[in-house]
Amino acid sequence: MFQTFDSAGDPAVGKPRVALLRQWLAANDLDGFIVPRADEHQGEYVADRSARLKWLTGFSGSAGIAIVLGGRAVMFVDGRYTLQVRQEVDLDIFSIESLVDNPPPTWIKDNLGKGVRLGFDPWLQTIGDVKALKASAEKSGATLVPLEKNPIDAIWKDQPDPPRAPVELHPIAFAGELAKDKLARLASAIGKDGATHTVLTDPSSIAWAFDIRGGDVPHTP
Repeated sequence: MFQTFDSAGDPAVGKPRVALLRQWLAANDLDGFIVPRADEHQGEYVADRSARLKWLTGFSGSAGIAIVLGGRAVMFVDGRYTLQVRQEVDLDIFSIESLVDNPPPTWIKDNLGKGVRLGFDPWLQTIGDVKALKASAEKSGATLVPLEKNPIDAIWKDQPDPPRAPVELHPIAFAGELAKDKLARLASAIGKDGATHTVLTDPSSIAWAFDIRGGDVPHTP
């Protein structure tokens, strides 16, 4: 993770933006929404457009999840961010929970009630995440609702455009190995595992395998 020691979050953003989100949820027959620090690729770094958690809460860490309900909001972080989160989010709005000791599925099971409709963006969750969240919601009598449109995108009026930086070939002098040779090694490893194909979704892995570089996300290939 690229390190910076300057607090980049602003707790003042939380109150008005959470209010906007709650208005949107009420207008769309939802009781809550899950906001992960994630993009469609599930990488550690996200483009500015995908920094939805930071925009909503002020929290600038590399791992976190918020659950916003009509009458309460919760922020989940791991042990790296227990101090930072209290500096960057409005503690009058968000209670703080541990991603490890009381992760979202456990919290959902213990805190949601019958009939609660909890929305989520399926593009920002792994299959495993969705299975765990759905099972926990069902245990509490709630319903996990996949949404076609992310409500943060609906209320974030000055949201940056999707990045469109050019893709460039990475010189062999820096790559150290041709893409065709990397792909041959990858195919061999896949075959040893008894498979015929694999799917690469991490942009940094794709950039490495094909000896290309982009500029969509800072500090990454």
